[in-house]
Amino acid sequence: MSAAGLERPQLVAHVQQALTYTLFDCKWVPRSARLLCLGSAARGTGLLQLYELRGGRLALLREIEKAKPLKCGTFGATSLQQRYLATGDFGGNLNIWNLEAPEIPVYSVKGHKEIINSIDGVGGLGIGEGAPEIVTGSRDGTVKVWDPRQKDTPVANMEPVQGESKRDCWTVAFGNAYNQEERVVCAGYDNGDIKLFDLKTMSLRWETNIKNGVCSVEFDRKDINMNKLVATSLEGKFHVFDMRTQHPTKGFASVSEKVQKSTIWQVRHLPQNRDIFMTSGGAGSLHLWKYEYPSQRSKKDSEGAEMGVAGSVSLLQNVTLSTQPISSLDWSPDKKGLCVCGAFDQTVRVLIVTKLNKV
Repeated sequence: MSAAGLERPQLVAHVQQALTYTLFDCKWVPRSARLLCLGSAARGTGLLQLYELRGGRLALLREIEKAKPLKCGTFGATSLQQRYLATGDFGGNLNIWNLEAPEIPVYSVKGHKEIINSIDGVGGLGIGEGAPEIVTGSRDGTVKVWDPRQKDTPVANMEPVQGESKRDCWTVAFGNAYNQEERVVCAGYDNGDIKLFDLKTMSLRWETNIKNGVCSVEFDRKDINMNKLVATSLEGKFHVFDMRTQHPTKGFASVSEKVQKSTIWQVRHLPQNRDIFMTSGGAGSLHLWKYEYPSQRSKKDSEGAEMGVAGSVSLLQNVTLSTQPISSLDWSPDKKGLCVCGAFDQTVRVLIVTKLNKV
């Protein structure tokens, strides 16, 4: 092995735990060695399991059954003191749970007519400025922003305009929350549309189409001036958009990478280094990437307008863990290199990624 090979990060499978249900999402509980698994039991109910990492095993602390299968969850809109979990379910319900007393939600709203596919939170956990908001994206074609301090109505509702066909929204993410006023939501749809909604001006700020269903979008950081956005697709491709410079007609510069033939289900940026991110694939694999900035991030076009310049992406490491798609992925916000992923083989896996300070 070359000296360079020794320096490459390694993806080490640390613990794996077989589950008896379909796992849709997994999340680290902030400031703890605990993780959550959300999914659907065989009889069509929802399951929430809380595990603690104890050395080389996962100890089940609590299992809670809910009426509807749970599709997605986030801690992003809550304080570190509370660590409330917001979930979206198959019935279109948004619920917020206190994990210490999870029998009855602390907030509940019938948010959508159909399944909530994706959820994100901002304004809590020290993530971003401003209100503790939650965004939900649904099969009913709408994207809604909720403030848990306001009961039944969303503070923003992005839906197809009259006459426009409704598209299944598969993924949502907050970004640009660097002061009290600014905030955007990015949404990805089943037809390849990516839309950027500006919540300050309540307008559609930018849209593009990547020709294939958009499975996952994430900003490299939620709480800074928009910097980079990664979007992954059904056809094994991902796109990195440089969000610093928006050209009046060309939009944002981007670089794309074809990883494999199968779907890229998720993208997650390393909390301790925004230029490193992991993608999870339909072939049961994880790929670790690094983004390299160009020497100049913007240039002037022939008209004198600023346009962005895309960088490049390099593969640091990859590993195949499962014969089934890895559909959920979460880095620990506290321990660099600790990550959890859930796959359709009904297994949750905890990984340790080494040498991340070397890249």
